[in-house]
Amino acid sequence: MIAWSDPGLSTLLAGSFLGLLTLTWAGLGAGVGRWGKKHRLGISQAVPEGLPLLSICIPARNEEGRIGNAVRSALAQDHPNFELIVVDDRSSDGTGEEALQAGEGDPRLRVILGTEPPSGWAGKPWACQRAASEARGVQLLFVDADLRLAPWAASRACGRMEQDELELLSLFGDWALESFWEGAVIPVIGWFIRGAVDLEAVNDPGRPEAFANGQFILVRRSGYDSLGGHEAVRAEVLEDVRLANAFKQRALPTGLFHAPGAFSVRLYAALAEIVAGYGKNLYEGMGRRPGVAIGALLFIAVSTLLPYLLLAACLAGQAGSWSGPGWGWTLWLAGIAALIHLFRFRLERQDGRTGWHALTHPLGNLLFAWILLRSLFGVEAEWKGRRFVDGKAQGS
Repeated sequence: MIAWSDPGLSTLLAGSFLGLLTLTWAGLGAGVGRWGKKHRLGISQAVPEGLPLLSICIPARNEEGRIGNAVRSALAQDHPNFELIVVDDRSSDGTGEEALQAGEGDPRLRVILGTEPPSGWAGKPWACQRAASEARGVQLLFVDADLRLAPWAASRACGRMEQDELELLSLFGDWALESFWEGAVIPVIGWFIRGAVDLEAVNDPGRPEAFANGQFILVRRSGYDSLGGHEAVRAEVLEDVRLANAFKQRALPTGLFHAPGAFSVRLYAALAEIVAGYGKNLYEGMGRRPGVAIGALLFIAVSTLLPYLLLAACLAGQAGSWSGPGWGWTLWLAGIAALIHLFRFRLERQDGRTGWHALTHPLGNLLFAWILLRSLFGVEAEWKGRRFVDGKAQGS
């Protein structure tokens, strides 16, 4: 029997901990290529003849410099039968004018001036509801104003909706990462969110789990209207996930697919935007459950950040600054760090990037933990001039 004072116990516990970390990161690295494989949508998706009219709806608030690309990519769709509606949500910049200029007089485009949200409505759900009220389509596609659609995206999504007889279909696309901070932080948080989504459960009509990515949500008009449209999620900061929940609660089938190349989106341009943007919805996305948030923080701290700290301490010991563990432990920790970087490198390559952002993985996780803490303790948030308290809109 090993006593608590026995040095062998410390060795056993340390070895067990490092062994668990080794197995965890080896498993995660091996599983990268399998994520979403059964639930993938691409250009090879069949497109049935006679697709009904599609209304592409873009709510836009202060999106000058981005909305033009969104409009041009939407109008370049190979879908045979669609209209495009842009709601200029009371922008203080040239969003509406840029949208019109990008359309170059295309009769399929309509730019509508948004109105003040009624009491209890968040801005984006109200803008989406406004677009839906003007739309004539049998299917409605809500996309963000900072998104660039591939020419095949809408038609293949509509084809999959018809094939699977869905009422709501959403896609995960690609991130456009232009700055250092975007590359360091967004894939860390983005893949944490994606990895937490059980696609098998979400796509099973017999299970209650639901999820949608607000960057790209396609709905069938009949199902959307049956729950009152975006009124069902009128006050929500996380209106996309709540909308998918509303569909599933009414036994309306939903689908969520990984669609590399279908669209790219530049979420945030600067570190301050990344912090504010994710800070407003990270904790909300965890169902405002403290246990889930704390569990996520512990995972980041123990499985990702701690190995680097221990490795640094071991290297300092080998350099002679203190009497630390031997080379065996140091090399083991270096191997774990290599597995973590290999995991991130495989994610980068799967997303079509060069992979050098894998070197920023510790920094990205440190910032992720900080943003999650801010989201956990931040009762009030502001985004694009609108206040949210506990994830609910507070006026306009």
